[in-house]
Amino acid sequence: MDDVLYADVVVVGAGILGLAHAHEARKRGLSVVVVDKDERCVGASIRNFGFVTVSGLRGGDIWRRAVTSRDEWLLVAPQAGIPIQHRGTWLVVWHPLAWEVAKAFAQSEMGEEVELVPAEQLASRAPEVNAEGAIGALYSPHEVRVESVTAIPALAKWLESLGVRFIWGEEVLGTDGGTVWTNRHRIEAERSVLCPGTLLTGIGSESLDRHDITLSKLQMLRVAPRRPVTFNAAVMNELSLARYQGYADLPEAKAWGDYLDEHEPELRAAGIHLIAVQSADGSLVIGDSHEYGRDPDPFAKDSVDRMIIEQLQRSANVGEIDVLSRWVGVYPTADIDCVIDAPYPDQRVVVVTSGKGASTGFGIAKDVFDNWDRGSNV
Repeated sequence: MDDVLYADVVVVGAGILGLAHAHEARKRGLSVVVVDKDERCVGASIRNFGFVTVSGLRGGDIWRRAVTSRDEWLLVAPQAGIPIQHRGTWLVVWHPLAWEVAKAFAQSEMGEEVELVPAEQLASRAPEVNAEGAIGALYSPHEVRVESVTAIPALAKWLESLGVRFIWGEEVLGTDGGTVWTNRHRIEAERSVLCPGTLLTGIGSESLDRHDITLSKLQMLRVAPRRPVTFNAAVMNELSLARYQGYADLPEAKAWGDYLDEHEPELRAAGIHLIAVQSADGSLVIGDSHEYGRDPDPFAKDSVDRMIIEQLQRSANVGEIDVLSRWVGVYPTADIDCVIDAPYPDQRVVVVTSGKGASTGFGIAKDVFDNWDRGSNV
């Protein structure tokens, strides 16, 4: 053991959830050490859309945490030098059954400030949306998009400038309450937060074993339209109305889901729904699909990529595109949206199990420290 370090809080994991907890601890004036097994941010947090989603998320805690996280991103991003690429979402709808879901959501408590925009207005309001044959689109102003591959490292660098100490490239071998051992250090802290992400069999596994957690493999692509296109918001489509729980839990969604099961079995089997967001260079990040298992294989299917591209070209005015890169991401998933466990009074194990780490991480971290300070075990 080369060294002993001391801190008020030690955080294991430098993905967005670990960084959110480090940020929350620093806001409360606590000293923080963050440990990560990799030499830099390369995990699930950079392999996504950077899409901070609010509309369409399940109600209750996840929706509340998403609102908190969205607001925190808007405060943190300019301080950390993280550009906001665009805001809001256009969700285009063609089928009457899907339109009924969109209408029901707009009238719900979570539909505040959401608009139902008829197709004839889309050309002027959202030229990036393909309105051909559409009934209209649901517009949400609530979402924020950052570039994950650069935003997560920038967030870590900013936290370091605020006094957070990072230990990169060290495996955590064990913990005991606030104490954490790596292959080189022992960190003595008043509290520890373990954010193992997709590593379900390592540290914190005793807490995770009590939940039926599996992994979701998703396929994503970066594409370049051959002619210039400007996205002023994210583009989604009616498939999300049968997938995102904030929509899918509505009574009107059952008929839409049943229709898709019968008429679009390949899309449903692959778990595809469209998210398309734009980067500063004009390229688009698009996806995604969902394949489940404790040990999903690392291989992408061309048939799935083609279905995602078809949904993009149906939903957005992008014309011909070139594929710049493809990748596979993995995230934990379960019936609950987030695991927060207290194996010791001075330790929390926290895993997002909804695929919404960027959308809810800051809100989760606030809840963890609020409840901790109140003496709660959750």
